[in-house]
Amino acid sequence: MDPVDEIQAQWRRHRPDLDVEAMGPIGRLGRIVHYLTREMDRNLAQFGLTAASFDVLAPLRRAGPPYSLSPGDLLATMMITSGTLTNRIDQLEKAGLVARAPNPDDRRSFLISLTEAGFATIDAAVTSHVETQKRLLSILPEEEQAALDPLLRSFLAGVAARASG
Repeated sequence: MDPVDEIQAQWRRHRPDLDVEAMGPIGRLGRIVHYLTREMDRNLAQFGLTAASFDVLAPLRRAGPPYSLSPGDLLATMMITSGTLTNRIDQLEKAGLVARAPNPDDRRSFLISLTEAGFATIDAAVTSHVETQKRLLSILPEEEQAALDPLLRSFLAGVAARASG
């Protein structure tokens, strides 16, 4: 029995009228996210990054040369408000990891670009991040890893559809 089983057993004892089966997967997913996030945060911290700063730098690196995106394009990759993005960009600019420049295609806007220091930081961080993710997932045998991904993809699609509808 794990802690989630114990919680379900308590509810079954004290509220036998409730069907608490869904509590199992949801509770376990929440606990898994907690442990994974904590480990990935530790890894990013060695590069002076947080999950929030990584979430801004990573799309810029993935964009390819010249490693620039408009704030709108960056925002489309995240689940945050524009004000939150502006704050993150401000902090990364102060740290010398990104720079703002006028958008040559739209005089009313600007582009966010990785600086040399930003490129070096995100390149090293993402390499370590991927290794950390592999290590964390290696708890499961390869065949279970392969089975887990399509199940989670399906679950995510359903949850996202329900949330947006």
